[in-house]
Amino acid sequence: MHRSVIACSLLALTVALPACHSKPDNTSQTTEAPPINIDQVRWNDGAVRQLRDAIGRRAAHGLDRVRFAVDGQPGNAEGDRALTQSALRYASALARGASDPAKLYDVYTVTRPNPNLLNGLGAALKEGNLDKWLDGLAPQDDGYRALSRSYLALRKQGSAPASTIPDKGEPLKPGVTDARVPAIARQLVASDYLDRSAAQGNSYNPAMVRAVQRMQADYGIKPDGVIGTDALEILNLSDADRARTMAVAMERLRWLDRTPAPTRIDVNVAAGRLLYWRDGKVADSRKVVVGEPENATPQLGSPIYRLVANPTWTVPRSIQNKEIAGKGSAYLERNNMAWKDGWVVQQPGPKNSLGLVKFDMKNEHQIYLHDTPTKQIFQEVQRQRSHGCVRVEDALGFAEMLAKDEGVLDEWHKAHATGEETFVKLPREIPVRLLYQTVVLGEDGEPVIRSDPYGWNDPVAAALGFSSRQGYRLRTSVSDVGP
Repeated sequence: MHRSVIACSLLALTVALPACHSKPDNTSQTTEAPPINIDQVRWNDGAVRQLRDAIGRRAAHGLDRVRFAVDGQPGNAEGDRALTQSALRYASALARGASDPAKLYDVYTVTRPNPNLLNGLGAALKEGNLDKWLDGLAPQDDGYRALSRSYLALRKQGSAPASTIPDKGEPLKPGVTDARVPAIARQLVASDYLDRSAAQGNSYNPAMVRAVQRMQADYGIKPDGVIGTDALEILNLSDADRARTMAVAMERLRWLDRTPAPTRIDVNVAAGRLLYWRDGKVADSRKVVVGEPENATPQLGSPIYRLVANPTWTVPRSIQNKEIAGKGSAYLERNNMAWKDGWVVQQPGPKNSLGLVKFDMKNEHQIYLHDTPTKQIFQEVQRQRSHGCVRVEDALGFAEMLAKDEGVLDEWHKAHATGEETFVKLPREIPVRLLYQTVVLGEDGEPVIRSDPYGWNDPVAAALGFSSRQGYRLRTSVSDVGP
């Protein structure tokens, strides 16, 4: 089921990626004026009121749990400097985020905004429009506005942890009729376990039972289709939980460059979905398989610079030692592998773990996009199943699309036809952003909450002043030795 993905930002977990596993700018906020220093900024009482009012409205950005003090009084150098520092703290939270993902996580290299806030503040104070300037620092897209509206509405409903789907103490068994079924069906649809056409009426029908069984298996619960307390915990989000998730999603959006490259590839690791943007429009969307929780795919900004037809795969030491060591020569021969200079190398061919195409990227974490011989894995709902790299659905078709768009289609065809590892350099690099987005836009343009498979919402929520949320985590196991 296709859904438009919010162009959001996120976090990379503190995980060493054993197998597979560039900074900032904000052109919308830059100015050509010569740089100023903090002692050149002058305040008046009207500007102070504007600052206080703007901070008072910070709930629209999910920042109401973050304290922003307004220190100093206008009229002297010391007071003006204190006010400037107060304004810059709030401005930075709007322009770049209240938290720093590079400090929250070991790996985060997605480009971030870096506006000249001091110059912008000085100009806004001179022109008397501090409030408008501050409002313009946050993302201005429809996705951010939808998150803001949703957060404010949930916040008004109070912080009581009332569940959307109440637990009546008795499990909901297949075939029963229950008033909770429509709410359960909506969440199953939102999580991609259930097709919208099957979400009808109050009967717990066979299609819903199968969806619940798949969900239970993904979270390590007995897949019996019985909706008890454990299944409800996965399905249920209170208004407070939803508000927390919306605030985290807004923060991630603030981390992102406001003017990303019009031609780029965005991968939503949380949802297992790729978007290919061409000249500012979505040209393609397809499923991907990303790292399992134990080998999480990090958030990277890293370009594709060449296509590799019929790639070989040099097995990383971690996989070699953990999953191949001791299997003997018969296993290696069966999988077209051989020792070379102390490494296990898999030769090109249909059994190669990289499939028939690799999308080479520039990063020190050995993360890239690639094909896979295990096509059935794309039918999973939770597609966090790899050792860290990103497996692309119909990767050959995607390579064909990129080669055509970049004017190297003939070279690609010739390379693919050789059956040997062959490199096709792209005339220009295509930026790739590996993002983590647990909120997407539904078909009606409203935010839809997806699962948090890595638990990466928690540190962001804590930085924004929210308490942690304990719940079931995704449990998957890698089905092959591929990256």
